Amino acid sequence: MALKIIQNFDSNFTLEPQAKATLFELLTNESFLKQVCQQSKCEQVEFTELLFQPVPYSSTTPKGMPAEFEKYHQSEEYAILNVPPNFMFKAKIFKPSRLCAIYKKT
Repeated sequence: MALKIIQNFDSNFTLEPQAKATLFELLTNESFLKQVCQQSKCEQVEFTELLFQPVPYSSTTPKGMPAEFEKYHQSEEYAILNVPPNFMFKAKIFKPSRLCAIYKKT
């Protein structure tokens, strides 16, 4: 079995307005924000409304995310998490199949 090396991965995506509104509502739900706080060990978090599609690991994307989002990974002020699959389903988002959300710790 040979490995397929991906030279270029298009991580761009567009969400339908209704799907985006539903997803943002779920990601800012008070009980979910409390869970994010517990996991990130902070008092409060604020959804930055930044989402990205995870990308294959490569020499240009060693963190598995588009390069422009790596600054959030390296900062202690932010938390990055996988959007729960049930949120994706409730928002009727099937492509991309995975998303990550960025929260600012306050």
